[in-house]
Amino acid sequence: MKVSRAQAEENRERILDNAAQLFRERGFDGIGLNDLMQAAGLTRGGFYGHFESKDDLAAQATQRALQSNREQWKQQTDRSLSAWIKAYLSDAHRDRLGAGCGLAALAGDAARGGPAVQQAFGEGVECLATTLQTQMSAADAVGRREQALALLSTLVGALLLSRAVGDAGLSRELREAARKYLPVDMS
Repeated sequence: MKVSRAQAEENRERILDNAAQLFRERGFDGIGLNDLMQAAGLTRGGFYGHFESKDDLAAQATQRALQSNREQWKQQTDRSLSAWIKAYLSDAHRDRLGAGCGLAALAGDAARGGPAVQQAFGEGVECLATTLQTQMSAADAVGRREQALALLSTLVGALLLSRAVGDAGLSRELREAARKYLPVDMS
C-alpha cells in the first residue's frame, strides 16, 4: 500500500529519532536494520525508500543526536553553565546512553565510520563548541574557542571513561577530577 508524502516524512523522522537513540545505546554495529525499522514500527522493506545505506542513516542519525544535544545545551548553559556541567557529569547522565550526550556515545563509532559520519560528527563538534564558546570568559574569540574546546574535551572524555570503567568508585573519581580541573570558573 502506498503511503502519502506526509506519512513517508513522518516515518523517516521516526526512523531517525529511533536510530539516534539506538545508535547511542548500542553503537552502529550493535543493531541491525531489522531491529532499527522494528523500533520505528516499520518493516525493513521500506528502509531504502528513506536512506541509501545504513551508513547514510548513521550519518543522519549522528547529525540528529548532536543537534538535539546542541539545543539542550544552549537552553541549559544559558541558564547556568555550572549547573549544566554538574548535570553533565552526574550519575544520571552517565547512565542515560540513549538520551545522553551523542559525542560520548558515538565518538568511537564515528572514528571508525565513513566520511559522511565523520563529517556529521565534526559539524556537531563545531556546533557544540560554538554553543559553549559564548559562555567562556577569555578576553578574545581565540581564547574563548580554546576554553570551549578544552571544556568540551574534558567533559566528553570524563563521561566516556566513566561509562567504560565498570567501577562506580573510579567512575565517580573520573568525573570529580574533570570537574576540579575544568577550564572555567565553577564558583
